[in-house]
Amino acid sequence: MTYCLGIKVKEGLVAIADTRITSGTETTTAKKISIHKNGKNNLFLMTSGLRSIRDKAVTYFEELLEVDDIPYNKMYKVVNAFGSQLRRVSHEDREALNDSGLFFNLFTIVGGKLENDKEHKLFLLYPEGNWIEIGDATPFCIIGNSGYGKPILARTVTADSSIKFALKTGFLSFDSTRVSANDVGYPIDVAIFKVEDGTLIEKRFQEDELKEISYAWGAKIKEAILEIPDFWIDEMMNDPDSTFTNLQQ
Repeated sequence: MTYCLGIKVKEGLVAIADTRITSGTETTTAKKISIHKNGKNNLFLMTSGLRSIRDKAVTYFEELLEVDDIPYNKMYKVVNAFGSQLRRVSHEDREALNDSGLFFNLFTIVGGKLENDKEHKLFLLYPEGNWIEIGDATPFCIIGNSGYGKPILARTVTADSSIKFALKTGFLSFDSTRVSANDVGYPIDVAIFKVEDGTLIEKRFQEDELKEISYAWGAKIKEAILEIPDFWIDEMMNDPDSTFTNLQQ
């Protein structure tokens, strides 16, 4: 499984991708984010799904970039181009995969800003090659193992959040997933696009570098639970007939 997260706030974009690859009892590490930069043209691409589909589609897409480094002037054109390569792979491999009992499955997050874009963009691309743009209403998307990390983002992150807040919350979302699913883990690749200066920064973090943040997060959760009012629990525990009464109503 995979954990890839993209967040769009007014200050920029945040991308987080784990690197764990699980095949049966074997666990390996592989990069799931691709970074492409050329002057003020910056974009990233993250994938979740069959590794063979990912590698082939990304290879075809990067071949397009070899002709002219980022030969597109708007992000939607990049997304259309990758979607075309994904459909190409589908045409070539879907039947054979189906015959083997495998589903053609690849979800992709694409983000960045190119020279003719009025603002930075974030897209979610489906296996069929169609896509949606991520907007202000829900300024993030997760592909892969999304169930454990989504609640904290839905409760806290808005389009007006600072990029530091988005990254911090994004990490906590990953950490919540990591401790709940053994197929998601370190190291993680993090990318930040800053609107202020138009730069795209990438860094890989190992578990030792962020373990103190993880421990602090766990401690804060316990502290917050203790601070939540529990009078309603006391009322229930002090009324031995409460369950019976409720069942009769």
